[in-house]
Amino acid sequence: MAVKLDGKKLATKVKQDLEQKVSNLKQKGITPKLVVILVGSDEASQVYVRNKHRVAQQIGIETQDIRLPENTAEIELLQLISKLNADDTVHGILVQLPLPKQIDAEQITDAIAPAKDVDGFHPQNVGHLFMNDPRSLPCTPAGILRFFQEYHLPLAGKHAVIVGRSNIVGRPMAALLLNHDATVTITHSKTKNLRQLTRQADILIVAIGKADFITGVDVKPGAVVIDVGMNRNAAGKLVGDVAQASVDQVAGFLTPVPGGVGPMTIAMLMEQTVKFAERSVNCGRKNVSNS
Repeated sequence: MAVKLDGKKLATKVKQDLEQKVSNLKQKGITPKLVVILVGSDEASQVYVRNKHRVAQQIGIETQDIRLPENTAEIELLQLISKLNADDTVHGILVQLPLPKQIDAEQITDAIAPAKDVDGFHPQNVGHLFMNDPRSLPCTPAGILRFFQEYHLPLAGKHAVIVGRSNIVGRPMAALLLNHDATVTITHSKTKNLRQLTRQADILIVAIGKADFITGVDVKPGAVVIDVGMNRNAAGKLVGDVAQASVDQVAGFLTPVPGGVGPMTIAMLMEQTVKFAERSVNCGRKNVSNS
C-alpha cells in the first residue's frame, strides 16, 4: 500500500512555524492582515472563506472578510481593490472565485497589487515564476511542492505528468517542477493516449475535476500520486480525481482526499500572507536607511 502524504499533519507543522513568525512580527508592531473578498453567495466559496478565516485566527493573522452582493458592478470591486492596495495595514488580498458573470475575473486579478497577491495569479507573479524567480506562488502548487520537500521525495530528473492545464494548478505546477529540474508533461482534454502517458510518470499530479478519473491501471508502480480533486460522487461523498482504493495498491506515495492537498493549500495562503508582512518590515527598514 502507498505511503500517505498527510496534508493535515504537514499543515499543522507549517501553522506552528507561522505562529512564531506572527508573534515576532507583532513584537515589531506589525500584525499580518489578509482581506478576503466574496462576491455573491456561492455555497462552496462560503465554506472556503470560513475555513481560511478559522486557520488565520489560529495562527494570529488578522482577517477581514468583505462580502458583496451578487449584483456588484465590476467598477465597484475594482475601486475596493484599489483602496486595499493603498492600505499599508493590508498585506494580502484574495478575491474568491468564481465571480458573477458581470465581472471579468482577469481584470480583477490584474488589479490586485503583485506585492499583495497571495493567490499568485497576477501576470507579473506568474512571469517571475516561469523565469525561476518566484515572488508569489499559487497556493495549491506551493503546497504540493512542500510535500516533496517534507517527505524527501526527489524531483530532479523525474518524469512528472500533470493531468489538467488550469491557470490555478496545472500551468504553475509545471513551472515549479521545471524549476526543480523535473521533466514535465502536461496533459489535457485534447491529449491523445493520455493513460499511456500517466503510466510513464514517476510523479503523477491529477487536477482535472472528474471523480475517480485515474485508477490503479493508469499508474506506474511506485509512483508519487498527488490528487488535487475535490468532487462529490453520486452518494454525496467527497472524493478526489484519483480512485484512492485502486491507486493505493500501486503507487508508492499518495495524497488522500480529504486530508491531502486541501489543508496545505490553506496553509500556503497563510504562509504567503506572513511573508508579505515580513517584506513590509524589510521595505520599511530600506526606506529608513535611504532617507
